[in-house]
Amino acid sequence: MATTQDFIEFVCEQVQGAGNIRHKKMFGEYMVYINELPVLLVCDNTVYVKMIPAIEDLMRCASKGHPYKGAKEHYILNVEDRDHARTVAVLLVQNTPPPKRKE
Repeated sequence: MATTQDFIEFVCEQVQGAGNIRHKKMFGEYMVYINELPVLLVCDNTVYVKMIPAIEDLMRCASKGHPYKGAKEHYILNVEDRDHARTVAVLLVQNTPPPKRKE
C-alpha cells in the first residue's frame, strides 16, 4: 500500500513550525524535507525517523520498524500528536547534517 496524497499532506501540516517544509515523491513513497534536510521518510502511510541520540528520550516508547526491505530500523513517529511530532522534527533538523554534494 503506497502512501496517499492526503496522508503526506497531513504529515506536513502536523510538523508546521519546524522550518520550511516540502515533500518529494521517491520510489512511490515520500521524503519530507525541512529546511532542505531529509528528515521524515513516509512509507505506507507510516512516518519513519532515523534513530539518532538527539531524539532517543522522546522516542523511547515509540514503535520501531523498517520502512522498506533492506533498510535499517527506524523509529515510527506518531504524527497524530502534533506537538510531539513538531518537537521531534525540530531536533532532527538541528541534528541532521546537510546532504553531501554530488561531484
